[in-house]
Amino acid sequence: MARIFGGNETEANTSRVVGTYGYMSPEYAIDGLFSVKSDIFSFGVLVLEIVSGKRNRGFSHRDHHHNLLGHAWMLYREGRSLELVDASLGISDYLSEVQRSIHVGLLCVQQCPEDRPSMSSLVLMLGNEGVLPQAKQPGFFTERDLYAAESSTRTTAATSLNHVTISMPEAR
Repeated sequence: MARIFGGNETEANTSRVVGTYGYMSPEYAIDGLFSVKSDIFSFGVLVLEIVSGKRNRGFSHRDHHHNLLGHAWMLYREGRSLELVDASLGISDYLSEVQRSIHVGLLCVQQCPEDRPSMSSLVLMLGNEGVLPQAKQPGFFTERDLYAAESSTRTTAATSLNHVTISMPEAR
């Protein structure tokens, strides 16, 4: 997406949002604002999907209603990041690299674009073993309360009334 900037632009605004939900940055999906940090967000989602073997869109867990980003964030805060890893990857020899990848993925999906690293910083983070900054809450960190959403819909449906008029055009 960042390739569509002109000249020396670092961000832009659009009234037409196009993309796959789950990969779009919050500022783009909600406000139509995009920048090079929008691509960083998408990259972070991909990193977390690869490590977990799960997709962000449609992710579910038996213990909570977080999306994949929220699940990764919860495990990170509790010091259990490696529980995110897909067991079929067989990563026992690479635990520190995988944990670092999860941390970098979470840095990429932070809510505020200013908090996300630049692409050059990402290359350095992934290529060395230096100390990483503390990650902040990810964008679209949601706990979907399916029961509340369902009961809210039922309440709204019970208290609102919509009238629809259908006009059928006919040729002369």
